[in-house]
Amino acid sequence: MSRIEIKPGVYYVGVRDWDRRLFDELIPLPDGTSYNAYIVKGKEKTCLIDTVDPPKIKELIENLNMLGINSLDYIIANHAEQDHSGGIPEILKRYPDALVVTNAKCKSLLMDLLLIPEDKFLEVEDGQSLSLGDKTLQFIFAPWVHWPETMLTYLKEDNILFPCDFFGSHLATSELYADKSPKVYESAKRYYAEIMMPFRNSIKKHLEKLRQFDIKMIAPSHGPIHNEPEFILNAYTDWTSDTVKNEVVLPYVSMHGSVEKLVHFFTEALIRREIKVLPFNLTRTDIGALAISLVDAATIVLGTPTVLTGPHPSVVYAAYLANALRPKTKFASIIGSYGWGGRAKEMLLSMLGNLKLELIEPVIIKGYPRKEHLKQLDRLADEILKRHRNIGII
Repeated sequence: MSRIEIKPGVYYVGVRDWDRRLFDELIPLPDGTSYNAYIVKGKEKTCLIDTVDPPKIKELIENLNMLGINSLDYIIANHAEQDHSGGIPEILKRYPDALVVTNAKCKSLLMDLLLIPEDKFLEVEDGQSLSLGDKTLQFIFAPWVHWPETMLTYLKEDNILFPCDFFGSHLATSELYADKSPKVYESAKRYYAEIMMPFRNSIKKHLEKLRQFDIKMIAPSHGPIHNEPEFILNAYTDWTSDTVKNEVVLPYVSMHGSVEKLVHFFTEALIRREIKVLPFNLTRTDIGALAISLVDAATIVLGTPTVLTGPHPSVVYAAYLANALRPKTKFASIIGSYGWGGRAKEMLLSMLGNLKLELIEPVIIKGYPRKEHLKQLDRLADEILKRHRNIGII
């Protein structure tokens, strides 16, 4: 049970989900997650900022009871996704006089997703403020972080930003506040990679918009609270920049050893050229780890055998993932093998249309690698080295 005062009149009432291991039936959660909700008590009004995933609603209500919240004026819905909004119907049953405060797009989604009646809403505009008496909430629209209706809530008197998913992390921890440990950083980077990276350009604009606010604390709806906000703000500035690193991401599958031989030789060739290489055997890879690697890498090289004239299905998924996540990667290539023929190269390239990539000539061989094929891999490594030098990352 969580009911911790983070500032006078501001309380954390969220719920930790220690055991959850999959999000949206898609995203691995190696460290669980949390659904952070907050109470802000003013002299005249009380509001709840965000709720929790529906299976955890009883725990949220217990936290509100232990805090003595007998009446509630407002429920701030920063984002319509159900892990934050899903508890609203139950909260409205317990506090029938409360109004759901959100923007027009979020209101429409909540009416569709949760069947909340229209008369239960208080609709707000970008920049509008809501007074609780001695505390003032200002609403900041941030579309495509990561849904079109997302908004942020800023508590003026305490300089707290409640950004919902923005700056969050899937990390269940007994520590309420973030430190600067590698674990906290990697969890936040994983979250950015899996959820926020497709909207990198929008996020860059919103980061610039936030510079006009004096932010002393960032209280997201997943993961620890940042009471030293520069840590996460600087990380996002780096991740969303156009700067890439001297790294090659190498997702691959090998069915009968040919691609494995190519990958092992190519990995060593890159290392000899002082290029960091991140190989991922897709039969064993945590897809979140692959997503993290795409945040900074200058180059992606897909390694695939040929299956029924096309790439291996796991490599198809890796290509689809990269295309969907839209990393700032600059270059791409393919290495692979085939038996009697196929179109693996053409099919994979057709799947990368969202990425602004320069293609480096692939190495696709017939059968098991021979000396001439390994020489082709050396030439590919040389070309990657040349491209990395040309953009000044070596």
